[in-house]
Amino acid sequence: MISSQSKIGIIGAGTSGSYLASLLIQQGFQVDLFEKAPYARTDGCGILIVQAGMQALHQGNPHITEKIINSGDRVKLFEFRNLRGGVINSEPVTYEANELPGMLVHRKAILEAILDELPPDRIHFNAELASIAQTENSAIAHFKDGSKWEGDLLIGADGIVSKVRQYIVPGVELFYLGDVVWRGVVADNSFCPEGNFFVYVRGRGIYANFFHIGGGRTHWGFFIEKERTDAEVGKLHPADITIPPQELAKLPDDARKVIESTPIESIVCRFSYDIDPLPKIYDNRVILIGDAAHAKSSTRARGMTSGWEDGVCLAKHLASSASIAEALANFQTERLPIVHEYQRTSREMSLKIGRR
Repeated sequence: MISSQSKIGIIGAGTSGSYLASLLIQQGFQVDLFEKAPYARTDGCGILIVQAGMQALHQGNPHITEKIINSGDRVKLFEFRNLRGGVINSEPVTYEANELPGMLVHRKAILEAILDELPPDRIHFNAELASIAQTENSAIAHFKDGSKWEGDLLIGADGIVSKVRQYIVPGVELFYLGDVVWRGVVADNSFCPEGNFFVYVRGRGIYANFFHIGGGRTHWGFFIEKERTDAEVGKLHPADITIPPQELAKLPDDARKVIESTPIESIVCRFSYDIDPLPKIYDNRVILIGDAAHAKSSTRARGMTSGWEDGVCLAKHLASSASIAEALANFQTERLPIVHEYQRTSREMSLKIGRR
């Protein structure tokens, strides 16, 4: 069996890396979690956590699911509307007794619920990865401040622009899905009721969405197809982050006013990307999880969920395998077909609804 004294390093203290760290610490492993920012990055907007995501969290730590349920709204209704505000379809959501709900919640509440389960001395901030090396029996991470870490396993949970991924599968390029996405959170006690998820559709797909995330707040997303300029290719953010007024004017007045009332500091704007399925997600003693391994379109709401599923699966194999090599091989065999299907179907849905 793998010794519980094994040293495991995780690059990236987002929702995937932090959750995996908590699981491995529970199992007794010596875990160090590294984050390049000077503090936990709890910024962000609203998140739809599907039931599979809640199940993955509950399987590892029911305290986390309890905190998230208390911080947001249970999904009660999906409603699809046209750009005149008319209802196209309305789908109530019901749950069986003791069934975990889908949740609408702020990313800040999610990450804080996970980080609360970690001993503070296991998280190292201002730790920006510079390079990776390996010996036969160890992985070594060198950081830009000149420090280094050496241990038995190094895990890359450092997101869509992962530096760890470049070590395992070099040259992976971001695949542009064809649209610019604005997201924001705003105080709202009238437009979007608790547990409601509104989607405004255009001719071929989604134009905007709104959902209540608890605490008298509504999350919104606004989507516009856009060709990138040559200077914007490969960039995460467009040069001009202003929402075109002529596009915003296509929304009904009540929906448009929710967006217009949002403070500029509460709005984020990004190009929408995924990556092609990777042929492998580990090399010797270095492995990827979450968006670093399988960033995907948000159309199926499987981004955060698949990272948590990775964590549960990897922790399981590290606890039950005879060696780290066996654990990583078994993890890849189990997870790769699943995440490839998530990536394929999410991209197909994005392209079908006109987001390219």
